[in-house]
Amino acid sequence: MSALDTSRVPRGHAAPDAREDRVPARLRSARPVRTELLRGIGPWAGAAVALTIWVSMYPKVPQWQGHWTDTTDLLRVVGLLLGGPVAVAVGCWQGGRERRRGTGDLWTSFPRTRLRRTLPALAPAALWPLIGYLIGASGCLLATWPYASGPPPFVSLIAADAVAIAALGVLGFVAGRLVPWRLAAPALAVVTYVGLGMPMYTDADARWLNPGIDHFFLWDRPVWWFGPASAVWTGGLAVAALLAYAARRRAVALVPLVLAVAAAVPIARTGDAVWRPDPEAARLVCDDGVPRVCVTAVNRKLLPAVSAALAGTNAGLRGVPGAPARWIEDPRALRAGEVRLLGPADLAVRDRLPDPAYYANWAVGALLHGDCDQTSSDGSEGERAAVDVAVRQWLAPRKDFRWPEAEALLERLEAMDAERSRAYLARYLAADDCDEVPVP
Repeated sequence: MSALDTSRVPRGHAAPDAREDRVPARLRSARPVRTELLRGIGPWAGAAVALTIWVSMYPKVPQWQGHWTDTTDLLRVVGLLLGGPVAVAVGCWQGGRERRRGTGDLWTSFPRTRLRRTLPALAPAALWPLIGYLIGASGCLLATWPYASGPPPFVSLIAADAVAIAALGVLGFVAGRLVPWRLAAPALAVVTYVGLGMPMYTDADARWLNPGIDHFFLWDRPVWWFGPASAVWTGGLAVAALLAYAARRRAVALVPLVLAVAAAVPIARTGDAVWRPDPEAARLVCDDGVPRVCVTAVNRKLLPAVSAALAGTNAGLRGVPGAPARWIEDPRALRAGEVRLLGPADLAVRDRLPDPAYYANWAVGALLHGDCDQTSSDGSEGERAAVDVAVRQWLAPRKDFRWPEAEALLERLEAMDAERSRAYLARYLAADDCDEVPVP
């Protein structure tokens, strides 16, 4: 009987579709996966992860938009700590779908192995949170690109975090298949949030196995193998759990489990050393002023703003004995004649300083006797503190200055001529002992 001949088809039976016969087998087998990916909870899960990242990152724009390192570090925390529970909950809900619909027995009657039946249903739980994370991370990186300087972002860690998000979706799916409880998804999300958050409060070297751990130093880079090892660690655990649940021979799950442990051992043994100093990021970029202002390469776009903020202070210190030779933002130990600057990124918004006067005032505070005990025997703030505040305001005035005890001293300093003020400042800077700070 011809495929197009319908005259001999028994009544009540549909004729075969010739178009279906012309579809390659590989495309017919891909249709269930495509259908699963485009329908149901999957696309909503990807959108939820991306929106979670953007909504959480937006209020912290001043903290990360000026540096690739800050952007990557905060993405790790936000993406895993907040996006991870979303991925787990979505996976768990997807895993319990057949039980809720009562179609479990129907699926088991199909002539396919459990693993082949599981993979199409698993695809949305694994792929959509990963896609959502990559979309959210890409948006943040694009927002950083016009303002950031220094070495490029840590792409290997972003890829490893995407794998971790997908792995959490797989683990949630397996849990949804095994746990017959309708509230398993939110409960598992809470457990995941706590499990990812607790290692942040420990100092154990093994905490770096947690993909959501934050890193704070702009002058560091991860070792080359940290990202790939993290991906193998989290991905191996997820594949091992999936094979232990769905594979015909469950012993095969030992292979990804062994790989995951092999990747975890060097991370746990290396600890904080998975981050190494980056000489290029810590390279100093200086202006030509006196005293010179130097920032690290990651903040070189902020050097003009920092130099302008300290211009008035440098004019008052120029040529004074004991004045610093350099204001320096540097992770290394200071040398003689250097005063450490607050990292300009800590007060910057993108590539500008919104309050240059505050930044200069803080810098002068590092130059003066800020580390001394400035309380009197009765517990009140003594004259030393008033002198320090008056000198600080004199060299770097702030508009919101309010200190009655220091205002009279400040008036004396402002009444001095240039020669007397330079002589007093030289005596002040030469005072090593806080008890011997000269009073103007």
